[in-house]
Amino acid sequence: MPGNYLVSNHKNCVMALRKILEVSGTCVSVPGDDVDTDRIIPARYLKCVTFDGLGEFLFFDVRFEENGQPTNCSLNDPRFKGATILIGGRNFGCGSSREHAPQAIYRYGFRAVVAESFAEIFFGNSTTLGLPCVSASRQDLGRIRQIVESEPKREMTIDLAAERIRFGGDEFPVSIRSSARDALINGRWDPIGELLEATALVKERITRFANSTLRE
Repeated sequence: MPGNYLVSNHKNCVMALRKILEVSGTCVSVPGDDVDTDRIIPARYLKCVTFDGLGEFLFFDVRFEENGQPTNCSLNDPRFKGATILIGGRNFGCGSSREHAPQAIYRYGFRAVVAESFAEIFFGNSTTLGLPCVSASRQDLGRIRQIVESEPKREMTIDLAAERIRFGGDEFPVSIRSSARDALINGRWDPIGELLEATALVKERITRFANSTLRE
């Protein structure tokens, strides 16, 4: 995901992770609690070499009938076309630990998820994608859904630093695990990316160590 990296001028760094301070966009709600990873991305679509193209299968069995006809799912509603913030319920992303679920959400075009709570592994996998998952109270989620339904083009801003949602003239408190929040806003959310970023520095230190060992 090249858009998540910034070029660095440091001699030992090739790239740097983007700092995610805010996420803004319109919203769409997927109702229900305990939305599991098999519902998010059915198991038959996991036979892939890369995650490219997974977005088209997001919530596939919710969006389409067995005969391929679209359902009345909110994701098929043209009013919510282009939404980048997904609204969920309690224990979102439960079930198997498949990484494909947050990958499918991200590649469909979503850049944040707001729900009452998240399954732990799903939350962790999402964070390492740069996909913030923030929690709001059930009461506030009810109000947010009302606004989304009545004003589908109203834009939401999730302020990760302040842990607040600004939604037009409305504001709501949200929470996110401090370790995930700090990683996102400081651009340290992808461990593999951090390792790749420091490749030159690691090689330099290994060489220095090897040379010092040979001199002893």
